[in-house]
Amino acid sequence: MAEIADLEDRHGSGGVARRPVVMVRGEGARLWDAGGKEYIDCSAAHGWAALGHAHPEVTAAIRDQAGLLVHHTESSYTEQRARWFAELAELLASSLGRTERGTMSRIHPCNSGAEAVEAAIKLARYVTKRTEIVAAQGGFHGRTLGALSATASRKYRDPFEPLVPGFSHVPFNHPAALRSGVTERTAAVILEVVQGEGGVHLAIPAYLHAAREACDAVGALLILDEIQTGLGRTGRWFACEHSGVAPDVVVLGKALGGGIPMGAAVWRAGLGGFEAGAHGSTFGGNPLACAASRATPRVLARDRLPDRAALLGTWLLDELRGLASRRVREVRGLGLMVGVELREKVTPVLKALMERGVWALPAGANVLRLLPPLTIPEADLESACRAIREVLG
Repeated sequence: MAEIADLEDRHGSGGVARRPVVMVRGEGARLWDAGGKEYIDCSAAHGWAALGHAHPEVTAAIRDQAGLLVHHTESSYTEQRARWFAELAELLASSLGRTERGTMSRIHPCNSGAEAVEAAIKLARYVTKRTEIVAAQGGFHGRTLGALSATASRKYRDPFEPLVPGFSHVPFNHPAALRSGVTERTAAVILEVVQGEGGVHLAIPAYLHAAREACDAVGALLILDEIQTGLGRTGRWFACEHSGVAPDVVVLGKALGGGIPMGAAVWRAGLGGFEAGAHGSTFGGNPLACAASRATPRVLARDRLPDRAALLGTWLLDELRGLASRRVREVRGLGLMVGVELREKVTPVLKALMERGVWALPAGANVLRLLPPLTIPEADLESACRAIREVLG
């Protein structure tokens, strides 16, 4: 382990803090490190492992496609990408509805959620011929310069300013402030339905409806960031379904690729598309990623995993809210996306959970975040809750 850690520390960029563990294997909701220690994964690798690790159907799809064609750019047609386009568009249409706004069926494939946000910002400026973007305080949309400009937190922004001009931030869950922030110069409003990195804060329905109404009033686009919440995480296919608010653009990532880097910006067909050469991605929509991404929703639908996330999430919230601990300020979440806000720093809690074989995440300095695979066995979730109860006392 020491050699591996030394090599990474010596050559890595330093941009990501590492725990002193070398991971070597994952299966389902379990992880194993180089020392043989086993962990219940309550992070789903920051949310991408909705089906857990090494899911046999996703693994088979990757293996089979790797033996045929790993990649060719969008300068030619490929069957996997064509089928993926059609299946993703149908999933969005069946989930978000076929309304007078038109179906969500124009898709830009890319390699991450941050890239999807960049595409959405460019699309908004491209079709509205405006430049200003309104985002929410507490939001997190990625670390590339455009996505970072939409991200409000000073700790992410300060080292890299000046950022892209034209971005403003309004209070989260304050409908009146949002309405005031949207003007005829606004190209788009971008919001998370649940702020993940910001501490697992849920947007109230009135806030999302205010965003929809404000965008409609001035002809701006509503972009909903479902990178962490999309594909069943919150108990519905997409978190915006809980409020009934339909976006103009939705950005996806994490679970979308089944573990292969994958992102997508999807928008209403009526908005049109980019002209050739206006935007693209060398690796976006490669056949390998599309094969993995096609397999993932098939399993989610067949095994009714969004419904399972709703049921297990309700149980998990009830269990955690029942903790008799003065160290806990609040428990909040939706489906299997749960935050436990502490009255202290979360890092010692994460370390204590690791010692008990539970791998969890922070969301800011004092929030314990749980994003278990949607396939997690109930016994494993119960074991993780016991460990949290032991640690928080």
